[in-house]
Amino acid sequence: MSTTTTTPFTLRHAFARGLFDRGDYLHASRALAELVEEAERTDPGHGITDLRLLLARAYFHSAQLGRAEQVLRTVLEEDPTDGYAHLLLGRTLQRAARHDEAKRSLALAEVLGDYERPTPYAGTAREDTAEEA
Repeated sequence: MSTTTTTPFTLRHAFARGLFDRGDYLHASRALAELVEEAERTDPGHGITDLRLLLARAYFHSAQLGRAEQVLRTVLEEDPTDGYAHLLLGRTLQRAARHDEAKRSLALAEVLGDYERPTPYAGTAREDTAEEA
C-alpha cells in the first residue's frame, strides 16, 4: 500500500506545511502537488484554493515559475476576484522577467485591496528641510 492511502490527508497536509515553513520549498511543492491532485479527484474545484495558493508559493520559492503560474491561473479561473492570487501571479511574472504581463495582475491586486503600490522615497530630504524652515 502507498503512503497516500494509509496516511490521513490532514497529517500529510501538516507535514507539507512543515516543509514549507522550514523553507524546504522543493520538497513542500512535491508533497503539496500530491495533495492538490488528490483533493481535485475527491472534491474537484471546491475548497482547495488555500492549498493551491500554498502550492503556488512553494513553486515560486523553489523557482518553478511556470508551475506557479499554472496553479495561479487555475485559482483565478475559479475566482477572478482573488486579489492575493493576482498579487502572487504578478510577482511570479516579475520574477520570470515578464514585467509587462505582471502589470495587469499587480494592478488588479491593488484594486482588490491585496497590494499597495510602493511609493518611492516617501519622506525625502526635501520634505524634511521644508518642515525645518
